[in-house]
Amino acid sequence: MSISKQEAKDFRDQVSAWMKENKPADPGFLLPQTFMEVGDERQLEFLREWQHKVWSAGYLGMAWPEEYGGGGMERGYQAIADQEMRRHAVPICFNVIGLGWAGPLIIDMGTEREKARYLKGILSAEDIWCQGFSEPDHGSDLGNAQTRAVRDGDEYVLNGQKIWTTMGNFARYMILLARTNPDAARKYDGLSYFLAPMNVPGIETRPIRKITGEYGFTETFFTDARIPADCLMGEEGQGWKIAMQTLQYERGAEAGAAGGLMMVRVTIDDMIEELRDVARDGEPVLKDPVMRDQLVKMIMEEKSIALGDRRARVPALTSDYPHSLMLSHKLRTTEMTRRMRQFAINLQGAAGGLYVGDPEARQGGFWQRAYFNSFSATIGGGTSQVQANIVAEHILGLPK
Repeated sequence: MSISKQEAKDFRDQVSAWMKENKPADPGFLLPQTFMEVGDERQLEFLREWQHKVWSAGYLGMAWPEEYGGGGMERGYQAIADQEMRRHAVPICFNVIGLGWAGPLIIDMGTEREKARYLKGILSAEDIWCQGFSEPDHGSDLGNAQTRAVRDGDEYVLNGQKIWTTMGNFARYMILLARTNPDAARKYDGLSYFLAPMNVPGIETRPIRKITGEYGFTETFFTDARIPADCLMGEEGQGWKIAMQTLQYERGAEAGAAGGLMMVRVTIDDMIEELRDVARDGEPVLKDPVMRDQLVKMIMEEKSIALGDRRARVPALTSDYPHSLMLSHKLRTTEMTRRMRQFAINLQGAAGGLYVGDPEARQGGFWQRAYFNSFSATIGGGTSQVQANIVAEHILGLPK
C-alpha cells in the first residue's frame, strides 16, 4: 500500500520536528564521517546512544517486521525519515553492517530463531556487527577464502585471518565466510556462512590506522576459536550463495536496509554553498570557465545518478538491461563521490593542502578528510575494478 501525499507530508513534518528538537549538540570531539571511522569508545558510545534514540522514536527499521523490533510499516516512511536525517545533518546510524547487510539477509533467508535472536539487537545498537569476508592473501578473490571452520561435535573450530573487519574490535557478531570443505571440487562449494560471536577465546582483533590518522578497520585472527554449531546459516557448502546475497545488499542492488545515515552525505549544492567565496586572483574561483565546465559536468552526473535510482524502480524503463542500474549503482556513486570531493579540494587552491587540526583549513579540513575517507567506499564491497567487471560480464555480456 502506497503513502498518500498528505500522509507523506504530515509524516515528514513530524520527523523534521523531532530531528530539530533531538539533534545532538557538538560533543566536543571529532565524529566519524562514515561507519568505517568509529575508532574509540567516546565515538562508539555517542553513536550507540544516538542510534538507540532514533530507533526508540520509531524512525529506524520502520519496514522491518514488528515482532522483531521493527515498525512493520510501508517502506516509503523510512525513505522520508532518512531524507530528513540527511537534511538536518544529524549523526550517522553507525551499526551499518547489521542494519544494511546482516539484518536484511536474516529477514530474507534466516530462520525464525535467527530473526528472533538477532534483529532487535541490531536496531537498538546493543549488538554491533562486523564482516569477515576479505583475507590478506586473497585481495578481492573472495571465493578463495582460506579461513577454516572444522566441525567438532556441537561446535566449529576456526583458524585463519580476516582483514578490513570494520568495527571488529567493538562487534558482538560477525558475518563470516569460512571454508568447511577444502576438498570440494569447486572452491565455492567448500565455503560456509556463519553468524559468529566475537567474544570467544581465540579471536583477536587489531586496529588498522587509516591515511586520515583515524581507526575503524581491524584485522581479525582466529586461533582454535570455538563457536556453536548453530551459528551456521543455511547448510554447509551454501556459503558462497549466501555471501553473494549479502553483497547484493552491500552494493545497493537489493533493498531491505533498516535505514538511517551510514555516512555524512554532501551534495554538489553543499559544496558550492561552502566554497562559493573561495577566490583566485581576486575573483571567485567558481567564475573560472574551466572550473565551471567541470562543475556543470559533475552536476549532470549527480542528477543522472538520482534519476537512475528512480528509473530503476520502474521495470518498463529498464527492460533492455533489467538489472543494469542496480548492479552499477555502487560503482557509479562511490566514484562520483570521490571525484566530487577531490574537486572540492582543487577549488581551494593551495589551501587544499591543509588538513584537520590546521587553524587555517576551511571547515576544519572537512573536504580533505572526506576525500581520504571516500577511498574506503571504492574498495569495500568489491573494488571499483571488480565492480567494472560485474558491469561488463553481467550487464553487457562480455567474456571474463
